[in-house]
Formats: sequence, structure tokens, C-alpha cells
Amino acid sequence: METTDPKRLIASEHAALAADLKGLTEQQWEQTSLCAEWTVHDVLAHLGSAMTIGTFGWIRSILRAGLRPEVHNRRQLERFARPEPARTLARFADLGSEHGEPVRWPTKNLPPWLGELVVHGQDIRHPLGLEHEPAPEALAVVAKFFAGRDFAVNSRSQVKGLHLRATEGNFSTNDPSLPVVEGPLLALVMVMAGRPAYLDRLSGPGLSELTLRMEQ
Repeated sequence: METTDPKRLIASEHAALAADLKGLTEQQWEQTSLCAEWTVHDVLAHLGSAMTIGTFGWIRSILRAGLRPEVHNRRQLERFARPEPARTLARFADLGSEHGEPVRWPTKNLPPWLGELVVHGQDIRHPLGLEHEPAPEALAVVAKFFAGRDFAVNSRSQVKGLHLRATEGNFSTNDPSLPVVEGPLLALVMVMAGRPAYLDRLSGPGLSELTLRMEQ
């Protein structure tokens, strides 16, 4: 179906995030995100760098960083960022437009990059108190990807031996006889991505085990 096309879902989440961040104050841009070592401005620049690096740029960058993701990420963040956060946002908002830079993700497999937009979008919004519910189709694509494999985060390993079940939609993972963790699909996605800030939106017999794993 057209609505589940990752390109369309990515474009929608990209536009929504750009719109939500218009008019932020200097203090808000410096707010610590859910990525504790990064500010809101940092996370936006990280997203912009991922959207413009391309496959060969990514390979070249990670090799030059000595296969150290933290070094690669910091260098690429600094490449995309502008001194004023508003200029970084303008550059981000224009990506893929007639006047902006082309969108070039590191790979052609788009579900993980939709996941980047969904998760990092919430990393930014949550500390700022901005409410946004990604499209159910987008959440379903990301949840399925996260439950199926470890990629940038250990999402599949995080929930091994637990039965995740969305309280809306029909998403679930693993054997139903396993300890259950249930709640909104957005919260399940964020917890699979390693964000404990969303644990309070979940419930079920398996929640204590999942909480313990995330504290380690």
C-alpha cells in the first residue's frame, strides 16, 4: 500500500519534526535530549548528517574514525551543524526540497532510517514537552524492524524472552506464553530503542525484567 512506502513515511516524519522545532528558544536548543550526551541541537544535526552522508561517505567516515562510531557520529554531527541552531534547522528542513541538499541515507534499506527519524524525533520532543504521535504505519514498520534484528541499537536483544504486545494495532513479538509487556506502540518502539523514559507507559508481568535490563 502507498501509505506504507518508507519514502513517504520518512518524508512525513521529516516535515513534522522540522515544523515542531520552529521558534525554539536558545535555552530549548541547549536542552539535554534523551541521548544524554547530546543536546536537542546535537540530535537534529546528527539526523541531518545521516540524511546527507550517502553510502560511500559513511564508509569513508567510519574508516577514518578507526571504526569508532562515537568518533564518526561526532564528526558528522559537526559537519552538518551550523553555529546558530536556527540555521541548522533551516538546512534540515530544506533537505530533499528544490532548494535544499538531496537526501542520501547510508543504505537503500529505509526502515532503519525511518527508525532514526522516529526515535531521534522523540529524543528531541520528549524533554521539550512536545507531543507528536507518528503515523501508525510508520510505527508498525519501525517496530517490526526493531523486533527482527539488532542494528544501531540492540533492539531485538533487549526484548528477547519477552512478549511485547501493542494495546492498539496488531503488533506483537515472540511467544505469547512469555512474560508480557504491553502498551502504546510508540512506547514499545522507544523502549526497544533503549529509551527508559518510556517505561512508565508500559505494563505487564515482564515489565520488571525489561526495566532491570535497561538499568544495566
